[in-house]
Parts: sequence; C-alpha cells; structure tokens
Amino acid sequence: MNKLLNNEPVKRVQNAINLFNEDIQVQVLKDTAKTAIDASKSLNCEIGAIVKSLVLGKNDKFFMCLISGDKRCSLNKLKKIFNVKDLSMANADKVKEVTGFTIGGVSPIGSLTNLEILIDKNLERFQNLYAAAGHPNAIFKINFKELKTMTSGKIMDITEWHLQKQ
Repeated sequence: MNKLLNNEPVKRVQNAINLFNEDIQVQVLKDTAKTAIDASKSLNCEIGAIVKSLVLGKNDKFFMCLISGDKRCSLNKLKKIFNVKDLSMANADKVKEVTGFTIGGVSPIGSLTNLEILIDKNLERFQNLYAAAGHPNAIFKINFKELKTMTSGKIMDITEWHLQKQ
C-alpha cells in the first residue's frame, strides 16, 4: 500500500467518498496530477475530463467551483450569479486554511469547511471524470451524477473557453 494513501488529507477524501460509494477508491499516480494537463497525461484522458477544484472568495466568504480542465472559470459569470462587484481566486494560504488541501491536490470533497459548490455544466459531457484527492499525486475517478450527489453542488454555466495544449 502506498504511504501516500495514509496522508491525512488523502484519508479525509477517501472517508468522504466512502459515505457515498465505497467502490470508489483513491488512486495514486506515478506522475503528478498537479495541473489539469499533468493529470490528463498521467491518466491518458482528455484534459476536459479533469475536474479543477477552484476556491474563490466573495465578501470574506469562500466557495468552490468545479470546472472542466479545458475551461477557464468566468469571474464575470460568477459576479452576475452572486450579484457582487468583487470576487477573486483565493491565494494558496487561504486555500490551505479553508480546505486543508494544498493547491494541486484540492479535492471537491473532504474540505475542512463546508463550502458552497458550483459545478461547471461542461463536465457532464464526459462519462468518467477525475478529481484530485488531497495530494498532487492522488486522484479518484467518478461520474458526473455521483460528483453532483457527493458535493451537493449546483450545476451552472460558470466557464469560458480556454484551449490548452496537451
């Protein structure tokens, strides 16, 4: 058993997964999945099937957006959704404080605090999705319906096109 599976954040993610489906297991990758491009190469899948878990803040309150690896989060769409003038990406220290995860390993489940979650509707186009599991080398495979159920996320149009080279 890989010692990475015993890391506290990774165990926290697996415990959260087990509440919904014990058949879903955290997998350790030989190569890093720190970025969507890295993860898609490690998993030999489309970059869009990688779930990017982004923490953003508005009025000192934080929330998470789960977006497709081939998209960019649209701050303008989020400002309209929340009817606010200012919101921004959380910095690395704030992400760690709010979720208990370091950037590159932020999981959509198992955060230290209960965050409102918005899910990019574009993730629905993939049969299998891959999300970080508390460490840059740890992921779990999930389908869109299970992701929505596990996170209690709201499905919304929150992205804009962002083509990246694989």
